[in-house]
Amino acid sequence: MEFRFLKKNADEFLSNALHLLERGVYNLSAFSIEQAVQLYLKYFLAMKVGEFPKTHSIKRLIAVCHQFCPELKEIFDEDINIIGEIETAYISSRYYPIEFTEKEVENMLKTAKRIREAVMRCL
Repeated sequence: MEFRFLKKNADEFLSNALHLLERGVYNLSAFSIEQAVQLYLKYFLAMKVGEFPKTHSIKRLIAVCHQFCPELKEIFDEDINIIGEIETAYISSRYYPIEFTEKEVENMLKTAKRIREAVMRCL
């Protein structure tokens, strides 16, 4: 099966997140960041082992990925709180009255870019 569409979609979600951040639409920017990170990790696993877990949990995906990319474990340990916020964005930005701040979303974006770069280096 061809998995390049996962990376393409991840890139587009990340680009959309930046665009939304610049426009001050923080909740949807956070949601787009979560989608991007999730797809980068699933792309990585698909390329390494031919499949990926059917989960939305960034933490679970990183736990599987870091077996093949130790750098992801370092990012996880350093940015655990931000990764938790990214994971939370999947549900909370859609269903709950939570408001992410500009700084929170900027931090999420930095971590998402770190994850993307680690994934690409480890492929």
